[in-house]
Amino acid sequence: MLLNITHRTRYDYDPAVATAHHILHLTPPNMIHQEVIAHSLNIEPYPGERRSSVDIFGNISTYVAMNSAHEFLDIVAMSQIVTNVPAINQDTLTMDWPIEWGQVQAHLEYRAEAKWSEAVQYLFASPMVPIHSDLKDYAAISFNSQSTLLGAVRNLMERIHHEFIYESKSTDVNTPVLKALAQKKGVCQDFAHVMLGCCRSMGLAARYVSGYLLTLPPPGQARLIGGDASHAWVSIYCPTDLETMQGVWFDFDPTNNKMGLYSPGNDYVTLATGRDYSDVSPVRGVIQGSLEHTLKVEVTVEPF
Repeated sequence: MLLNITHRTRYDYDPAVATAHHILHLTPPNMIHQEVIAHSLNIEPYPGERRSSVDIFGNISTYVAMNSAHEFLDIVAMSQIVTNVPAINQDTLTMDWPIEWGQVQAHLEYRAEAKWSEAVQYLFASPMVPIHSDLKDYAAISFNSQSTLLGAVRNLMERIHHEFIYESKSTDVNTPVLKALAQKKGVCQDFAHVMLGCCRSMGLAARYVSGYLLTLPPPGQARLIGGDASHAWVSIYCPTDLETMQGVWFDFDPTNNKMGLYSPGNDYVTLATGRDYSDVSPVRGVIQGSLEHTLKVEVTVEPF
């Protein structure tokens, strides 16, 4: 699928900001399932300093410094992406990928050599996702009913999708994951954090994925939730060889009950991955000199 993405973030300050420093995660990477055809990142006012680098998780991050007073900050990221997600048959998933989650758990627990660090770094509690008995108890229902890794995680995704209510403004970016679990409602970030906590509490490697979802679906297809903003889902490490622990990442979107190899589908674009939202927030930083601000975010994803 060929997708055209526009992501605009605008801050208006009152009074003006004297100086500011920001880290942006707004540049999609080339990955096995997506190719970046074109990308631009326009920032107004023009920053006094700007540089890009690759962070510890492999994401493209951009640092900007605003060294003079400014009353607004307008950031527009535009990308053209080609997605190519491998087709899988979910009905034969447990036969095609028969590896048991208990085997994976045991290998990850006792084998943490550097060559497996890609998965190991996603085993532990992170700033926004604790390891907790409540999360383990919720996950255990799925894992006790399914022996295979992908079967258990799929069941967990389906339960979150059906048992939780998607409700805008019921949470914010700082809502604790245990609160989201208790009230069983929130937005895609909360659904992803709950699923991360459940999988990690069971001893599995799970990472947070931020990205985009097609805003307007093709004719005859249902519109998915989360298409008017940046989206979030979960990626689970699935070893293909327990001796070497080499493997692949399967993505699960509990908000929309979709899964796939490397991505939930061709209508998704991966922007960044990390331990939780705090690692991949599109814009974060420090400002000096303003008491109040308003924020407006607009995301459009459409075929081209």
